[in-house]
Amino acid sequence: MRDLLSLPKAHLHVHLESAVRGTATAIDGLLDFFDRNQRVRDALRTADDFRRVAAQMCEDQAADGVRYVEVSFTAAAHGERLGDLAMPLEAVLSGLAAGAASTGIAWRVILDTSRRRPVERAWRTLSLAQRHAAAGVVAVGLAGDEAYPAAPFAEVFAAARDAGLHVVHHAGEAAGPASIRAALAVGAERIGHGITILSDPALVAAVREAGIALEVCPSSNVALGLVPSLAEHPLPRLVDAGLAVTLNTDIPAMIGTTLTAEYAHARTVWGFDDDALAALALAAVDASWAPPVVAAALRADLATWLAS
Repeated sequence: MRDLLSLPKAHLHVHLESAVRGTATAIDGLLDFFDRNQRVRDALRTADDFRRVAAQMCEDQAADGVRYVEVSFTAAAHGERLGDLAMPLEAVLSGLAAGAASTGIAWRVILDTSRRRPVERAWRTLSLAQRHAAAGVVAVGLAGDEAYPAAPFAEVFAAARDAGLHVVHHAGEAAGPASIRAALAVGAERIGHGITILSDPALVAAVREAGIALEVCPSSNVALGLVPSLAEHPLPRLVDAGLAVTLNTDIPAMIGTTLTAEYAHARTVWGFDDDALAALALAAVDASWAPPVVAAALRADLATWLAS
């Protein structure tokens, strides 16, 4: 069996605020997570705070064998809270640049906004993304409680696509396939989570046909009480259904996981051999919005890993 730490990995679904060092805790379901995660967010107050955690995230991801990471960040919420809309994002971009310079990791940023918050915040998120696209912001999307509808945000994400930004929404995590359909209706090019899709065969076929990737986060789903155990996680069935499945951590520091650990679970819990593990890693590269030169290098290094 090949070494999983050295497996060249792309990481598509990881929240900066949930990757802050020293935040591991026992979580009692989704609502408890939202509360604990908000406390971490509230502790980030200065530009130095945001720069530091962004640089440290690069260090931690690189140490885990991640070569490219798409960092989700709720920039507008922090900016509103601190009375300076641009400061948190600009500090994060500075920290990511510093972290990349010291580790060699490549990155892009996804700005998310909560379904629970006003549409006006989503417009502010889009404005931030447009103003900082040249600095590494590549996409926008919805996160938060899926009980809140996606439809009110349709104009925002149509405008995002028109502006050349990508769109990725959380859906099909705590809610059913209808939330995935709603996310697709408001522009989603990838689906964050999507684990409930299998109960809708017509949707499975449509998503498979369109090549829309799912960002699956097994340990997070179990920690948040959405799946009873790793052994019962639907990831193997998602793969068997022919869907484009990528493996991710979501909230790694808070639950004490790493992307390498997630690949190890795929090996030990679901019996994935090295060819299947490399296929998961390649699916993440193919679904990513990495610069072409970064994606090409990852594909070549994955082939080398398999040949080793």
